[in-house]
Amino acid sequence: MESFEGGGVARQPCRFPQARIPERGSGVFRLTARNAMAHHDSEMKEESLREDLKFYFMSPCEKYQARRQIPWKLGLQILKIVMVTTQLVRFGLSNQLVVAFKEDNTVAFKHLFLKGYSGTDEDDYSCSVYTQEDVYESIFFAINQYYHLKDIALGTLGYGENEDNRIGLKVCKQCYKKESMFPSNETLNIDNDIELDCVHLDLQALSKDPPDWKNSSFFRLEFYRLLQVEISFHLKGIDLQTIHSRELPDCYVFQNTVIFDNKAHSGKIKIYFDSDARIEECKDLNIFGSTQKNAQYVLAFDAFVIVICLASLILCTRSIFLALRLQKNLTNYDLCSILLGTSTLFVWVGVIRYLGYFQAYNVLILTMQASLPKVLRFCACAGMIYLGYTFCGWIVLGPYHDKFENLNTVAECLFSLVNGDDMFATFAQIQQKSILVWLFSRLYLYSFISLFIYMILSLFIALITDSYDTIKKFQKNGFPETDLQEFLKECSSKEEYQKESSAFLSCICCRKRKRSDDHLILTN
Repeated sequence: MESFEGGGVARQPCRFPQARIPERGSGVFRLTARNAMAHHDSEMKEESLREDLKFYFMSPCEKYQARRQIPWKLGLQILKIVMVTTQLVRFGLSNQLVVAFKEDNTVAFKHLFLKGYSGTDEDDYSCSVYTQEDVYESIFFAINQYYHLKDIALGTLGYGENEDNRIGLKVCKQCYKKESMFPSNETLNIDNDIELDCVHLDLQALSKDPPDWKNSSFFRLEFYRLLQVEISFHLKGIDLQTIHSRELPDCYVFQNTVIFDNKAHSGKIKIYFDSDARIEECKDLNIFGSTQKNAQYVLAFDAFVIVICLASLILCTRSIFLALRLQKNLTNYDLCSILLGTSTLFVWVGVIRYLGYFQAYNVLILTMQASLPKVLRFCACAGMIYLGYTFCGWIVLGPYHDKFENLNTVAECLFSLVNGDDMFATFAQIQQKSILVWLFSRLYLYSFISLFIYMILSLFIALITDSYDTIKKFQKNGFPETDLQEFLKECSSKEEYQKESSAFLSCICCRKRKRSDDHLILTN
């Protein structure tokens, strides 16, 4: 401090230290520049991520406008639908011939081996007999028809080997081991152990004249302890109608069974006929004409379908597996139809993904997504009530109504009632043998129909309608924005994005960055 005249002390003004500017080349300057560059790179990566996400959620048309990228995945999906559907139609037409051939042969077998068959089945069995003489005549008729098959059959049929590799008939009967019954005295003495006795009749035994097998003790049936007589035999046939479709014919093995059911001992023996057809590869086929040439075209078409399916990332593994299976003469039409039908279903459903890019076509998908959790919870509660009615109807109405004899039939009957199908017939077919049961059936049916149609079904529809109304409001007023959409809002507008045709979005982001942060350098 300096002294003034008069002994005063002069004060100097207060001076604050001036901020030190980092010099170029100093450590502080390098650290600041490094932080600025790191911040700059972080913003570039963030903007690039927004652009990538925005491009990912674009429709194929928008992607083409943005990057001139041809929507080849959509084209492949459409081509795959056309090819797989064409293959499905071809397989369906071929399968129709298989089903028709099996059904026609089953009807022909019933007329050939069942005496007095009327052409229509009686309930779940083919026909019935009521006297002992009719039973013997029906058994001997089936055996004689088998022996004279080649002389009377119209189809291309031949004898086949059974499980024992023998050609002929196998006749088995089931009887109680011991039984003595006197209905007039209301007495019964029975040993419920079942004994099985079988005999094999080959063509040589059937050709004897007079037929010794008819007089054997095996065919002396004791009807009071007889449970069942079963006649089984195998036949072979060739389906020649496929030749008209320019396809190779299939060879069939028919495992036929005629069952005389006397388990009820009610005075009525039900006759069941069952034919199980199995397709086998024909051992030696010599067919002249254009069939082989057409088969080559079919194989070429199938190979093209496989190539298209391999191009799809979703179905490539399944296509390879099915191709290998189909190359090994797979003749299980049920398995092929299930796999082919399910894959075609998934292919068609997969197209909905592309419709989801457009709000006008997205109502169904959004409504299903919104209502599915509520519908599942609602169905869980309604299913409990449905099962309760199912068990109740089975126990109470089973002896008095054909539609309530077993659980499967009861469930199907109640489901039909919910949809308003066959109501009057269900009411009318109840047997009025018991007034109490008849009154209960009315209360049971009226309460079920009223509860499920007027309340449960209406609530079910209301859940879906509520979700639909919510989606419509969202489409009109805007959907609630998710975290991802909030993140994408900071991205540049689509109009600016479509002006650029570069394939690298990072370059696009660099061109669109704001220049306000490009000079993050400390100055004096």
